[in-house]
Amino acid sequence: MSLRFQSLKIITDKEILPPADYLYDGKTLQNAPSTHPGPDETLLDCSGLLGSRGWTDLRCFSGEPGEEYRETLESLAKALAQGGITEAVIMPNTQPPLQSKNEVAYVQNHTSHLFPTFHIQAAVTRDFKGEGLTEMLDLNHYGIQVFGEGLVALSHSDRLMKALQYLQRINGVLFDQSQDPMLALFGQMHEGIVSTRLGLKGIPDLAEEVAVQKNLEILRYTGGRLHFQTVSTRGALQQIRQAKAEGLAVTADISIYQLLFTDEDLLEFDTCLKVMPPFRGKAQREALLEGLKDGTIDALVSNHVPHDNDAKNMEFDLSPFGMSGLPTFVPALVSLEEELGYPLLISKLCSGPQKVLGKEETAWDTLTVFDPEATWTLDHNSNASLAENSPFWGKELKGKVKYLINREKTEGIHE
Repeated sequence: MSLRFQSLKIITDKEILPPADYLYDGKTLQNAPSTHPGPDETLLDCSGLLGSRGWTDLRCFSGEPGEEYRETLESLAKALAQGGITEAVIMPNTQPPLQSKNEVAYVQNHTSHLFPTFHIQAAVTRDFKGEGLTEMLDLNHYGIQVFGEGLVALSHSDRLMKALQYLQRINGVLFDQSQDPMLALFGQMHEGIVSTRLGLKGIPDLAEEVAVQKNLEILRYTGGRLHFQTVSTRGALQQIRQAKAEGLAVTADISIYQLLFTDEDLLEFDTCLKVMPPFRGKAQREALLEGLKDGTIDALVSNHVPHDNDAKNMEFDLSPFGMSGLPTFVPALVSLEEELGYPLLISKLCSGPQKVLGKEETAWDTLTVFDPEATWTLDHNSNASLAENSPFWGKELKGKVKYLINREKTEGIHE
């Protein structure tokens, strides 16, 4: 069976193409004459819809194995589809951690039949303690190319250096959410005027910038590929910008919701807005927008960190960091269109993250189609994730996924 997407506007890295028909034959998507549909084609009216290659999310969390009450692999797959994502990197912070062939095999076996394509970020040190290294070269035999500590900063300089050296043997990439843990110790939100007003211990920009500077110096010494996750400060971006100009193999991403909020939004102590890295000030947000435009930032991520209601229904300083970011990913994208434009945004979801993973876009075998005008409310009926820790809960949103294709798998076609 072939699928004909009629009058679909395709977004590329450079432009939005005029409405046209596109035919998916079960393997690839191609331009099709709009006047002669075949008898075996399923017609899908895409008037007013936008489409692009399938989106890639470089940072999301699954509670399975160990914390299935937060998110199972199956519910994560549904949340990814709701967010328009066809390919995703899972962080290793499960119980037990994704650090040996047993855990890796478990995830691979339980995701092979699911709609998105999953990549595993395997741990660098055992139990994220920053001490003994995992068997990275052995894990590579199971298809693992991405390594990192996920929600934990790899602050041990020697371990980071050795990881970069080992990964060069397998053309792997090291992911890191760089932060100096001692400078961020006991921090609850961004350090600034708002944290002072609220009486909360702040996390200074310095905690991120010192760590980024140190890790770039190690990269200059060792070589290899280093990817900075969820960058949030102007100083860190400037250092990454300079490193790229020098020719270092460095890339970076930011959380999409980092562009939607600032520290001023925490005045009501909403624990759903307690995230890591924390929401910064308006000047830092402007720096992130600049970094997206000039190419310093390669990708946008959901940074989907689900929590159960009990974990978030407590005092702000006791609540864990994290937000459910996937169900509202498309509305977040739509809300940023006026400032950044769809071609730039889509480049940070398609070619950008694929570059980080060391891949090149070839055959058009993935597709994300969304309706930028569709309105809906995030509630128990619409939420694909098991988690409800979202500041958008109960609110009307604009932007919704319509159709998805991922290498012969489809979503939404028969709804």
